[in-house]
Amino acid sequence: MELIRERQSVWERAATAGKPVVLYGMGDAAARVLALLGERGIPVAGIFASDAFCRGQNFRGYPVERLADLEARLGDFLVLICFGVDYDEMLDHIAAIAARHETYAPDLPVVGEELFTPAYYAAHCTRFEAAYALLADDRSREVYRDMLNYKISGKLEYLYRNFGSREEDFAAFLHFAPGERYVDLGAYDGDTVAEFVSHCPDYGAITAFEPDPKNFRKLTAATAGLRDVRLVPKASFSRPMEATFQARGGRSSMLAETGRRLCTVSLTSVDAELAGERVDYIKMDVEGAEAETLIGCRRTIAAYRPKLSVAAYHRSEDLFLLPLLIHSLRPDYRLLLRRHKYVPAWEILLYAI
Repeated sequence: MELIRERQSVWERAATAGKPVVLYGMGDAAARVLALLGERGIPVAGIFASDAFCRGQNFRGYPVERLADLEARLGDFLVLICFGVDYDEMLDHIAAIAARHETYAPDLPVVGEELFTPAYYAAHCTRFEAAYALLADDRSREVYRDMLNYKISGKLEYLYRNFGSREEDFAAFLHFAPGERYVDLGAYDGDTVAEFVSHCPDYGAITAFEPDPKNFRKLTAATAGLRDVRLVPKASFSRPMEATFQARGGRSSMLAETGRRLCTVSLTSVDAELAGERVDYIKMDVEGAEAETLIGCRRTIAAYRPKLSVAAYHRSEDLFLLPLLIHSLRPDYRLLLRRHKYVPAWEILLYAI
């Protein structure tokens, strides 16, 4: 099957649309989009934010305007969404803007610099096709095609369909028996530990990894009343070592060489930390270190074939690299791809069952 129908990148469209380009949002994503447009010689005609946030604001030399003011000043324009959102009110608001103006949500890798363009897909098409062939159901294959085409084009239509939820995933295929042992990699403030306990109250044991000191304190408080919980203040990786870490105190803390709030953290592998203990379910959302983390689980996966939930949206290569890697570790896994409600294409999850 031809996986790609979109032949023009969002950046090419912005350059050739023949209308002013404006950004919706402020922050790191807007700064990156501004830089990428500048590299391509594409001028930015304005920046807007929700009415409650724009009063008196200035971003990178641009006054932050209201949408209505931009419409009065420019008439029609092309909108680039420069923030992430998962709640219905704002998703509906973005859809309303898209009904009036040509609107895109550029795909920006959370980690790495390679943009997902037609040339990027062409360079890796054989591996994308091989990963696609491993997917076990029609829903997975549809999500996969949509995400490839979204990442090239930035078109909202690919994001606004096939929304799922964790609860749907638990109901459909993430089933647990009493005594199951859970490993949470990137446990944040304990929300996914609580999620697991709600679906497996008779669990056997929980091991939760969280390297960010602020998050670890929240995790410790959140799990204080639970039995048989081991907390590991380290980042998961392919092997034990020390590394530079950006401790943002939120979900986006990650391994990084530059940036603010840098510290040194200990890395470890699941194989090293668990030393042969049985594991039944591993969830990993480790901000771009998923491939290295899977390598660090290889003996555990070979021995116990735990269910896996793997974030597959941090790097441009994740949609081919992670399925192929899991298949190489255990070819008998059934691979499923699901996407939860989010703009842009965050919350893409690869399950191995």
